[in-house]
Amino acid sequence: MEIDITSNPGTVFAAVGGEEPIRRLVHLFYQGVAEDPLLRAMYPEEDLGPAEERMALFLIQFWGGPRSYSERRGHPRLRLRHAPFRVDRAAHDAWLHHMRTALDALHLPPPIEQELWNSLTTTAAAMINTPEDPA
Repeated sequence: MEIDITSNPGTVFAAVGGEEPIRRLVHLFYQGVAEDPLLRAMYPEEDLGPAEERMALFLIQFWGGPRSYSERRGHPRLRLRHAPFRVDRAAHDAWLHHMRTALDALHLPPPIEQELWNSLTTTAAAMINTPEDPA
């Protein structure tokens, strides 16, 4: 994959090559979600397409691209938007598993891949809203 950082230099969005690779990442991620009983249950919509679009727009903006997500949906408020769902360690791990699989499929240069992974793992940890039961 050829990386072009001329459109918005210095951003992760530019480093990955813009919108298309981020949309591909999200699409591959949702292919995994569709087959995962734990995560799939968090999506009441029969079609995952709207959720895929929301995540793509969010990541595009989060990583330095156009602000289409905020223009359409307002402030991301990730924790608030995830509050109705039980996001525990199992959900966190499943989410990261599917994201890791999707990220690996992009075959990005290692420094860019690591930057994305660091961002995704930090965000996933912040979404946990259900503590583990004490043993």
